[in-house]
Amino acid sequence: MRLTERKWFYPLVYLALVIIAFLPLYTERPYDPRDTSAVIFEILQRATLPYTAWGWVFHILTLAVVGLAIWKPPLGGRAIAGYFGLNYLVIAATQTRAQTPTYGYAVHTGALVAEVLLGLLWLWVAWKGRLVVSFRDAPRWRWLLLPFALLVFWSPLRFEGTRVLPDFNPLLLLTSPDYGLAYCFLTPVFLFLLVLAWPQVDRFAFRVTAFNGLLYGLFNLNHWAVPERMWLGVMHLPLLVVPMVALVMGHRAYRVKER
Repeated sequence: MRLTERKWFYPLVYLALVIIAFLPLYTERPYDPRDTSAVIFEILQRATLPYTAWGWVFHILTLAVVGLAIWKPPLGGRAIAGYFGLNYLVIAATQTRAQTPTYGYAVHTGALVAEVLLGLLWLWVAWKGRLVVSFRDAPRWRWLLLPFALLVFWSPLRFEGTRVLPDFNPLLLLTSPDYGLAYCFLTPVFLFLLVLAWPQVDRFAFRVTAFNGLLYGLFNLNHWAVPERMWLGVMHLPLLVVPMVALVMGHRAYRVKER
């Protein structure tokens, strides 16, 4: 029996991801652990500002690898896994650290570690060719997740101080810097593509990505409790819904095989 087929394996992996997620933040000035979400919000507000002009690159590259998958599914599968693996590494390098006004230089340690691990995992999947995307074979119900993927790909929002407001400028469909530079917006798009491709997806990578996405989707429910950030709560619904569907799919497939 392979390691990944043992009953204790995935609970242990999920526990490891939870522990990573709760790694303490690094800050130049001490912070009260009860203010962890405030520290993270300050990091996210400022981390990607130097790279906002590159937002269009991630939209175009995403469309390019999806187009390649439609044209040549086996090659496109490698391209999608490799591209999103690299994108996770970019996000780890850009979104997880910033110079904040309240706490000085700060690093979202858990997110940094998780995104590096996800990036390396999907680069391994690309190298091994363990993802084949064939959109024509996907059951119709899976396409119901498309609006969630489109919402985060568009990322129609803007920051005004501590307020997060909707911004439905259609140009953001190709230029928004929040899509390719934000883990919470990239992951639902990637998982939507994996849901369409399932079961021709590496099961371990699929389930790990889905669980970690759901974990951060649950964390971000706290935005609903802050009136100024309620739109950010709406924008994180795809990170709750799509990973949940993906995790159920991966778990059911494992149970069926086990029987």
